[in-house]
Amino acid sequence: MNNFTFRMPTKIIFGKDTESQVGTEAARYGNKVLLHYGTGSIKKYGLYDRVLESLKDAGLEIIELGGVQPNPRLNLVRKGIDLCRKEKIDFILAVGGGSVIDSAKAIAAGVPYTGDVWDFFAGKTVPEKMVPLGVILTIPASGSESSGSAVITREEGLYKRGFVSELLRPEFAILNPEITYTLPPYQTACGAADIMAHVMERYFTTVKDVELTDRLCEATLKTVIDNVPAVLKEPENYSARAEIMWAGAIAHNDILGTGRIGDWGSHAVEMEISGIYDLAHGAGLAIIFPAWMKYVYKKDLKRFARFAVQVWNEEPDFNDIEKTALAGIKRLKDFFKEIGLPTTLKEADIPYDRLEEMAGKCAERKIVGNFVELNEADILAILMLAR
Repeated sequence: MNNFTFRMPTKIIFGKDTESQVGTEAARYGNKVLLHYGTGSIKKYGLYDRVLESLKDAGLEIIELGGVQPNPRLNLVRKGIDLCRKEKIDFILAVGGGSVIDSAKAIAAGVPYTGDVWDFFAGKTVPEKMVPLGVILTIPASGSESSGSAVITREEGLYKRGFVSELLRPEFAILNPEITYTLPPYQTACGAADIMAHVMERYFTTVKDVELTDRLCEATLKTVIDNVPAVLKEPENYSARAEIMWAGAIAHNDILGTGRIGDWGSHAVEMEISGIYDLAHGAGLAIIFPAWMKYVYKKDLKRFARFAVQVWNEEPDFNDIEKTALAGIKRLKDFFKEIGLPTTLKEADIPYDRLEEMAGKCAERKIVGNFVELNEADILAILMLAR
């Protein structure tokens, strides 16, 4: 196990009707709030009205900025930065899924910065301060509600990039599983794939003697695997929704990565797909992760065999460990298919004419992958396996 420092300052407020507490929580940070959200679903199902009521009851002045799209755009972030400066915003409240939260994080980091906010995503600098922000989560998926990361797409060149800073962790995150009852099955499934990918990026490591976090990763994966089919059959199954929502936060608040080095190669490759084609991130990960596994599994057959046995309950074949490892990869791909996700580029209607471009753009990063470091040819090979 490697040395580590772990700090997770986000206050988690979990359970039924907890969104009613948002006014009290937000009022701790000032009088003027930017309410940031997506394209209308929070209004359709009544969450918007409940949030407004709580904020107004707390005596807060509200400025609104909606319109966040999946794979959030840099232009809206820049608009939000200008709006916050003009209105002298004290606090940002993100109501939505990972796209809304990441957009809010980028705005919060950009307001006090004198340069272009894209500098953070281009790796040119890191934020020194930011506007405080809170979250009401509507889609368990990205884990951005308590993570120190954010991802934005720049329209020019269709670059989707992220950066990490402890400052990005929200002050509080309100998680009410009831809010997720109305999620369409496809969004629920995409969220599950995203959660599982965050765990697997940490699980496949070259660091030895990390038994505790191995077991925590396996338990989190099994929890998602067990509960997603339940909510697809019963959308208002509170217990199952609660398990998934909490798993989403645990998967990406870094507790599962303590003492180990994660991979993150699959995320890097997938960002090129969703950055160009606007595919849901979880759907892209359902395509790329099994392909990445097939490409790298021989690096550590024992770890992949353990994944098969401990996560998927495969019977180990002690005479053919490779057979066991491959069975686990197949089980993952089959699970994604069973919950309604694409597992190939073809199934997602992604053409093959820009694979070289995607591989080249991905390889521009300093490092792609830690379990196996990938070069441009490796990335292209994984994309070819994903066809």
